[in-house]
Amino acid sequence: MNKAELITSMAEKSGLTKKDAESALNAFMNSVEDALVKEEKVQLVGFGTFEVRERKAREGRNPRNPKEKIQIPASKAPVFKSGKTLKESVNK
Repeated sequence: MNKAELITSMAEKSGLTKKDAESALNAFMNSVEDALVKEEKVQLVGFGTFEVRERKAREGRNPRNPKEKIQIPASKAPVFKSGKTLKESVNK
């Protein structure tokens, strides 16, 4: 499902127009992004949690030349951990 299909589905299930559903989805995505930039968790009980995790610097291999070692710098990665209710729905 891509963004346009998600907007259509949201509009059908909520009774909103596609334009309103798109505005709601964009507002949700911007709010989650802003919270993650501030390194805050976004927890939706039953659905899941969005958070930022630190990745340590590490050594890797160059895919073009497997003999060559490269240094991969430390970084931050956004992560989504699904909630119990979502996991149960998917596993039915």
